[in-house]
Amino acid sequence: MHLCRYIPIVPIERRMQLAVVISARQRLAHPPSWAAIFVKAYAITAARHPILRQAYCSYPWPHLYEAAQSIASVAVARDFFDEPAVFFGLIRAPNQQSLAQLTAQLNDFKTKPVEQIRPFARLIRYTRYPLPLRRILWWIGLNLSGRHRAKTIGTFAMTVLAGAGANLGRIISPVATTLTYGPFEADGSIVVRISFDHRVMDGLPVAHALSELEAILLGEILNELA
Repeated sequence: MHLCRYIPIVPIERRMQLAVVISARQRLAHPPSWAAIFVKAYAITAARHPILRQAYCSYPWPHLYEAAQSIASVAVARDFFDEPAVFFGLIRAPNQQSLAQLTAQLNDFKTKPVEQIRPFARLIRYTRYPLPLRRILWWIGLNLSGRHRAKTIGTFAMTVLAGAGANLGRIISPVATTLTYGPFEADGSIVVRISFDHRVMDGLPVAHALSELEAILLGEILNELA
């Protein structure tokens, strides 16, 4: 939160009509999670649009780093010492995995002991350091190496409250793009939002990405469900 307070985050949203995707998913005996569906669809979009794999780094001079592949950072609500906490699970190259594989990984994030999940254990370890050291380590992770940044915090994030019947508004995140979506309406429509770092990209390519994301959900994803 400390390091993200100066990042100019801008949200863009699109209402998508996914009734046919809902129907195809409901016909499956073991349907993949919606989180897996959206993570894969967004990673496919990012594979076609390199700007969605870029990040702003300030050291040794302000520059953009472009990752070779997408790494999703998925927010996961867990209890830790009987207190609610949010952890971030990393999924590498989700566009190259099946929906079943992605669903299994997301289920592990929700059910395995937090200390056994490497990104979770790293966050726990960081919280034990003194505040000045934590901030130095976070700054190094975000700015010193674009490759290290992508490896440790991902190239895009996803956080949702759709299961609680809510949608997220303003998002504070160190990742260049964050995907979120709300609950489905009765007609199968859904509001999907991308919050992006304005230092990395402008609104037009993000608007195009949302349009292609919908096309991928109605294309490749629908075909896989079928």
